Amino acid sequence: MLELGAELESRDLSTERLTEAELDALVAQRDYKEFLNPRNMLYRTQNMKERPPSRAKAIQLMAKEPNLIRRPVVMRGSQMVLGFDEEGYKKLLK
Repeated sequence: MLELGAELESRDLSTERLTEAELDALVAQRDYKEFLNPRNMLYRTQNMKERPPSRAKAIQLMAKEPNLIRRPVVMRGSQMVLGFDEEGYKKLLK
């Protein structure tokens, strides 16, 4: 994003975790399953692809285990791109 000329506000989730309320607001009306990181060990061991947790449980788990959140989360206004998606970033900056 920086190489595209964007200024970013960042947050290190390992030291400044998102609360359940913040995650609930971030997910809002979006599909919460898109926020789950399929590379995370908890995601794989609990087979979340086939048996996803409820929205409330997913938010609770992501608040406790920030690596379960698909990152980066890049926002501009109401638009959002989850995970590394260079084309998505370019569209976001237009």
